[in-house]
Amino acid sequence: MVDGTLPFERRELGLRYLFLDLNAYFASVEQQERPELRGRPIAVAPVDAETTFVIAASYEAKAKGVKCGTLVRDALEMCPGIEIVQARPKVYVAYHNRILETVENVLPIEEVCSIDEMRFRLLGIEREPTEALKIGRKMKSAIQEHVGQCMSCSVGIAPNPFLAKLATEMEKPNGLVCLTERDLPDRLYELKLTDFTGINRKMAARLNGAGIFSAEDLCTASKHDLHLAFGSITGEKWWYLLRGFDLGSENRPQKTLGHSHVLAPSLRTDQGCREVILRLLQKASARLRATGFWTGSMVVSVRGFKKSWECRVKLPPTQDSVTLNEHFLEVWATRDFELPRSVGVTFFDLHTKTEVTPSLFDETVTRSALSHAMDGVNQKFGKNTIFLAGMKHARNTADEKIAFNKTWLFSEGKGDNEV
Repeated sequence: MVDGTLPFERRELGLRYLFLDLNAYFASVEQQERPELRGRPIAVAPVDAETTFVIAASYEAKAKGVKCGTLVRDALEMCPGIEIVQARPKVYVAYHNRILETVENVLPIEEVCSIDEMRFRLLGIEREPTEALKIGRKMKSAIQEHVGQCMSCSVGIAPNPFLAKLATEMEKPNGLVCLTERDLPDRLYELKLTDFTGINRKMAARLNGAGIFSAEDLCTASKHDLHLAFGSITGEKWWYLLRGFDLGSENRPQKTLGHSHVLAPSLRTDQGCREVILRLLQKASARLRATGFWTGSMVVSVRGFKKSWECRVKLPPTQDSVTLNEHFLEVWATRDFELPRSVGVTFFDLHTKTEVTPSLFDETVTRSALSHAMDGVNQKFGKNTIFLAGMKHARNTADEKIAFNKTWLFSEGKGDNEV
């Protein structure tokens, strides 16, 4: 009898997935690149300012309580002698590509999940625990040999992707954890609720309200109780995931596109905010055109130390920079932020060209053709060869950043983002 014909609860739950999570990735790259930083507490920040936040911390810094999201000013107080390093996205992407090449020689990658995470499927004899562990050790040593001694990773092996990823969190840094069917769910009892991917403080509080206070409570709850606790069928899915069932992956269409930027101290003015937002609009609209999307609304925002401002703007289906700028400048008069810290632009209601019908009385289609032509010139001759006049003083700001859920840098022109 083949596995697919069995009732779902009776299907075989052998090892199927290996998950790799690079430890303190951005900080580890900096220590690999700069030997003088090795063994020292360091924190990576997006800009050179004490008012910004840490986006990665070395394990030496984590031992002092510094973590992702810590204010740089606080990190300096918590960990005297810590080195604050400005992020270098181009370098992190270059290392990411070298890591992909290295691990691909050990086992084919099924999915690159983020800049520091990737998933592999185990087949045949690879699903035997001893063989799977051997592959994990080989992968770890290959990264250190071919990428760098500072590049450690945690490897998790389990019957489904959810548990394989969770296993990487159970032993850090440089861990190797295998969760077999026999280990489930007892092995998970040692975790906190917030150790589970998808359970943040807010969700943990909701689960507490339903009588779930520990990982053991979560793992032993019935499907019905989990449905009630989560408030949807998601709870029932968790019942299966915690027991090792592979529910497959969900392909969700992209819903938003945008950029944000932490302002350098010299740009923390009304005019600076305006120019950087115009810069972000040009950058984000170029991405719209490159991916073939049109947007129907956008949110522009300024986060302030004292007071923030945000405005949602309804748009005709568009992807051109001029139309977006016009709508932004119309609402800019309503701004009321104080002591600006960062700015952002996010597009919503994304659709492909075949899904939209532009107005007969709007110039956005003609303008879109013009914007595509500008993109072509910049790709041929270099970033900002042509740009809108309103962003003249900010055209060299807001370089592409690399968040953990991205694995590439968008190029706005020839030579852009090359190391």
